[in-house]
Amino acid sequence: MGSDMRLNLICAALIAVGTSFSTVSPGQAAPLQIAVDASPAGLDPHIITAFSSAVIVNGTIYEGLTAINKDLKVVPGLAESWTVSPDGLTYTFKLRPGVTFHNGAKMTADDVAASFRRVQSKEIGSPLASRLAAVEAVSTPDPLTVAVKLKEPSAPLLAGLASIAIVPRDMETNKDALQKQPIGTGPFKFESWQPNGFVLLARNEAYREQGKPTLDGLKFNIVPESSTRQVGLTSGQYALLPQIDAATALQLKGKPNISLTQTLELSNTVIGLNVSRPPFDNPKVREAVNYALDRAAIIDAALFGAGVPAGPLSPALKEWARPVSDFPCYRHDVQKARILLQEAGYNVGQKLTLHVLAARQDIKDIAQVVQAELAEAGITVEILNQETGQFVQDWRNSNFDLFASANAGGADPDEFFFRTFRSGGSTNVFKYSDAAIDKALDEARTLQDPAKRKAIYDEVQAKLACTGPIASIAYGTLFSAARSELKGYEIMANRSLASLRDASLAP
Repeated sequence: MGSDMRLNLICAALIAVGTSFSTVSPGQAAPLQIAVDASPAGLDPHIITAFSSAVIVNGTIYEGLTAINKDLKVVPGLAESWTVSPDGLTYTFKLRPGVTFHNGAKMTADDVAASFRRVQSKEIGSPLASRLAAVEAVSTPDPLTVAVKLKEPSAPLLAGLASIAIVPRDMETNKDALQKQPIGTGPFKFESWQPNGFVLLARNEAYREQGKPTLDGLKFNIVPESSTRQVGLTSGQYALLPQIDAATALQLKGKPNISLTQTLELSNTVIGLNVSRPPFDNPKVREAVNYALDRAAIIDAALFGAGVPAGPLSPALKEWARPVSDFPCYRHDVQKARILLQEAGYNVGQKLTLHVLAARQDIKDIAQVVQAELAEAGITVEILNQETGQFVQDWRNSNFDLFASANAGGADPDEFFFRTFRSGGSTNVFKYSDAAIDKALDEARTLQDPAKRKAIYDEVQAKLACTGPIASIAYGTLFSAARSELKGYEIMANRSLASLRDASLAP
């Protein structure tokens, strides 16, 4: 579908959709009204993988020992400071005093130790487990001290800990409770969840930073239709659309009392390939997929040009990412793709299923263009649009030929690479295993010298780009739209809403 046609359809929808206003009784606390496109698939910070869940809990309900700021630098979180032993094998964290969980219990070092064990537990099955792979033991010398002993030095540890939420110790073996009733230490606490309606968070009156948050709460309204979200924002029904695509941003540009912000995001849109099944068990077929894709055309058609072709690492990681011009397979060459398929003995009549995360319009649009481009090279795929819960279930169970979705990145290359491409990695749903990649990733995470780490990651990127289990598509421009009266909110490349802790609504 052309850009002009899509814009016309969106404009028609804007005219057709009516507006409605939420009301608050006199004296009743009024939460910040936020509109998001999909209902969360659970709220447990150690289990969730869907963006629709992460946007609600990360930086709002939960916090880690460290945090990532808007410049993608590691800063203190629940730990006010830390020291590292000369051999790099012991990190000692000093916790902030007076921190309490939303249930009123004091947070201590025992809760931190239990949270680490929970993420490492095979029974819990956390997709974050790879971020603690280097951790050998956690001890608690006193209630405000946590000593983390490593099997080997781990350069990405501090960045990875920002994503390990600290939860109450009595949740260590409970796989169900936090999915529906999250309990953290963050600036906002869980109040209620109306499925497919809203998730309501209240201000944490006992938050560790006096005077924060200023907002009375956050109400995440589940509004699947983009046009309805747009009308709600322009009418004042909603104050924030935290993560919108380029088409929505284009419609809101120049609207009175609307502020647009943007950043190049860490996560990228991808086509995932299951290498435990034919035909993607053959690296030549995976390479053919990359040659078949015209990433610039996909970005123009599906993202209105708002993005850049995606290599294995986001260009937002300026110190690490290689330019896509370094990867030969990123040259759109249908003939080359056909030759590779022929060399691989590919059965042109084979029909494959492309699972698509239907909650995101940009993903659906990308999938349609990819379907057409693969067909041109001789690869036939049928699109299966799935709601978030079913998509995540099939993804976790490796029940797919291909999928179209988005993969979250991190402030350190290891955060994405180790869990995704290391044999047995906690999000290696592709069943990918390569001894050379394993050796490189193991070595890179033990080095402290950035130059030596970069040399290794440069080689890793080159291999993964063309024959890895992911055909990266685009790092999109991430947009947020807010009412002008919302002050202090800052968009972040990792999609965190942590800045709402410092935000306020002007009268």
